[in-house]
Amino acid sequence: MLLPALVLVPLLGALAAYLDRSTARRSLWIVVCAVLHFGLVALAWCLRPAPAGPGWLAFDPLGGLVLTLTSVVFLAVALYSVGYQRHERLRGGRAYASCLLAFLAAATVITLTRHFGLLWVAMEATTLATAPLIYDPADRRSLEAVWKYLVVCSVGIAVALLGIFFLATAQIAGGAATGRPLLLEDLLAAGPLLHPAWLRGSFVFVLIGFGTKMGLAPMHTWLPDAHGEAPSPISALLSGALLNLAFLAILRELAVLRAAGQGDFAGPLLVGFGLFSVAVAAAFLFGQGNYKRMLAYSSVEHMGILAVGAGLAGVATYGALLHVLSASLAKALLFLVAGNVWQATGTKRTREVTGLARRLPVSAALLVAGFLAISGSPPFGPFLSEFTLLTGAVRSGATGTVVALLTLQALIFISMGSAVLGMVLGRPAAGTTPAPRESLWLVAPPAALLALVLLLGVWLPEGLRQALAAAAVGIGGTAP
Repeated sequence: MLLPALVLVPLLGALAAYLDRSTARRSLWIVVCAVLHFGLVALAWCLRPAPAGPGWLAFDPLGGLVLTLTSVVFLAVALYSVGYQRHERLRGGRAYASCLLAFLAAATVITLTRHFGLLWVAMEATTLATAPLIYDPADRRSLEAVWKYLVVCSVGIAVALLGIFFLATAQIAGGAATGRPLLLEDLLAAGPLLHPAWLRGSFVFVLIGFGTKMGLAPMHTWLPDAHGEAPSPISALLSGALLNLAFLAILRELAVLRAAGQGDFAGPLLVGFGLFSVAVAAAFLFGQGNYKRMLAYSSVEHMGILAVGAGLAGVATYGALLHVLSASLAKALLFLVAGNVWQATGTKRTREVTGLARRLPVSAALLVAGFLAISGSPPFGPFLSEFTLLTGAVRSGATGTVVALLTLQALIFISMGSAVLGMVLGRPAAGTTPAPRESLWLVAPPAALLALVLLLGVWLPEGLRQALAAAAVGIGGTAP
């Protein structure tokens, strides 16, 4: 019953929050469900529950890592929202709490499901649950952003559905139809029997379809607008949780291809899309005048890094999985801090924000620390994960890929560093009113995320190390 409970807690919480007319109690519903969900995730790691039902839901290291990350980010967003709504109206109105909790329920299904059809349904549900949280009737740019989010992601999810149809065809045409259709365990067991042509076609469509939701270039066009226009708690949830769910879906398909001996076909595609995504991010980050869009393009960059690591296999895959955790926590904390900056200054234009060190000293410190973390500086987690990934790339002989990544990341570091330092240093603009004392609700959640990012850089618990190793082996990688 533990696995169904992980889905039912946020789902029932969404219903209860919608029926509750009290705004304060609706916020309480979010926090209580977030805490309960996190507790159930921790319990699942301890008990390792058996698969539920006909095997459609199961707990494994790969899904467990993404589920834990989603639960942690959601808890930070839930606590931050309590303070955020005291200064700014939350979009979605009465449905804000319900949509957030519905997203958590759908995200939980994605991480636990072993059936590609159910995974597709849950992925579409995350789009429908988050779209009302981006839309603001009073903001034309918000309308454009949510429209692009719905259209582009819906086209992508339709392409992914075609890929799943191809996967079922590969199972039938290859003589593996005796297994349960589209169930991961049966696909892995019957890997050599899967029809290679249909399987390759399936991966191409799944990579393009779910790669759209993941934010890989050139399918990333929705991401800067949605992240740039959404309220900061929602941006943190999209960047810190949603993108990783799409990456997980691609990794599930990648595991099937490698079990079928088609890893050499999938690897170059992932590396190519990954490098192109980092290059696009570097181009658009140069001179970027909107700090929230700057963080959005940083998300595109790190999704590209994940794709490169998964495509190279070996130790690089282990580094990519570690990077999922560390980079996502850093991105979430940066978007939450961006919300503090927005509330204090009323602008998203980078050049109009100066002197944050004097106006918002705690948020300014978090912003600088978050920038150093996301750029891969020691001693933060992304440094360790990127170093592991690049080490694995060198061992696999992909020296050119390493050089390209390091060059592009150096350009990104310069672009983001000049913007962040310009916002933090200097004097506040003339006529600027002093900002009120920073609320604990608004600084404690990003500070907690920063502590986790730092912890991942200096110490990996043995349990986490074993889970990462098992997850990497499950998709064709190796532990360092």
